[in-house]
Amino acid sequence: MPNTPACPHCAQENTYPDGDNFVCADCGHEWPMVESAAADDDTNAVVRDSTGKVLADGDAVVLIKDLKVKGSSITLKMGTKVKSIRLVGGDHEVDCKMDAGSFMLKACYLRKA
Repeated sequence: MPNTPACPHCAQENTYPDGDNFVCADCGHEWPMVESAAADDDTNAVVRDSTGKVLADGDAVVLIKDLKVKGSSITLKMGTKVKSIRLVGGDHEVDCKMDAGSFMLKACYLRKA
């Protein structure tokens, strides 16, 4: 079948779906179908700011509220403009550099500039 992936254990292409798993007929290795679907969903995830606009790598954003940095006495002030953001996976979707350092921020506290 063209939709079944090759076995990650022996690299043979003699695999078939069985319930929620793929099974290799050559070596008997089983692995979940959900894992490959989750990887595809993560790459196509859309990150939106607090107003619902789609963010992309290299965008400039503005903080919409004061953010205290955990484990530090630093507070990122509301209205601070951040240039050249980078989108990453996880619950903190935005990676950026500011004068105070490098931070991972949640997109819900940002507005596209």
